Amino acid sequence: MKWENALKDYQLYLRIERGLSKNSINNYSFDVKKLIGYLEEHQISESPISISTETIQQFIYENAKVLNTRSQSRLISGLRSFFGYLVFEDYIVTNPLELIESPKIGRKLPDTLSEQEIDNLINNIDLSTPEGERNRAMLETLYGCGLRVTELINLKLSDLFFEEGYIKVTGKGDKERFVPIIEVTQKYINIYRSEIRNHMQIKAGFEDTLFLNRRGKKLTRAMVFTIIKELAKKIGLKKSISPHTFRHSFATHLLQNNADLRSIQLMLGHESITTTEIYVHLDKSHLTKVIEQYHPRK
Repeated sequence: MKWENALKDYQLYLRIERGLSKNSINNYSFDVKKLIGYLEEHQISESPISISTETIQQFIYENAKVLNTRSQSRLISGLRSFFGYLVFEDYIVTNPLELIESPKIGRKLPDTLSEQEIDNLINNIDLSTPEGERNRAMLETLYGCGLRVTELINLKLSDLFFEEGYIKVTGKGDKERFVPIIEVTQKYINIYRSEIRNHMQIKAGFEDTLFLNRRGKKLTRAMVFTIIKELAKKIGLKKSISPHTFRHSFATHLLQNNADLRSIQLMLGHESITTTEIYVHLDKSHLTKVIEQYHPRK
């Protein structure tokens, strides 16, 4: 079995059977491609079926010199998944990464913005340009609905159910969920639609896409990152932020205002409540307030 064929089959498995998004598949594939590159560079002729644990250990050791513990752990996890697939398909009997331990890493807490910092960012958008009105609507949607950046750029006009107070969001693995949308977010989307989007020349195939670039096509993830980075620089914000920071802030602020974790989980589209629980660790002050308010011996 050749590496290229094994990787192609694995990608098909991730897409069809695991239902992973294109971005997730690319991330998993990157780890395998890195191993393939290492084998070619060192002229090692082992195949996916014949590769030894020792060869993989040496590969991981070489990468450990330049990767932090979190990146090392992700690399090992990615390779373990690939060889797990080969075991699943009966190409190999045991996973060569079975006895390779991932480095211990602390749980990374997400960066967040205060309500004032979010207001400051949005208030400093230049509304004298068409892009400004769009950017305000986008950031209000990111923060108001707690979306991932991919969910934001894929949002369609047909996903907006403002009369019912919801938007339909297509998340990881093409799983759909309905997220409440508050009136202020609806207002800024409607301003963008009526004053900007309705006057654009929209390219074929993007008629239903909500947020468009100046050429009438769907925005890229990179463009949203750039918009946010430039805004942060404009107001002198020292934090390193991204579109995901707005999502984290959405969840943290809901928790601070006594929203329950189960509701936050549903709105974020988390598979497991344990993923949502990270916000409890992030906002320890909330725990103190809960004890003070609800404990019978307060």
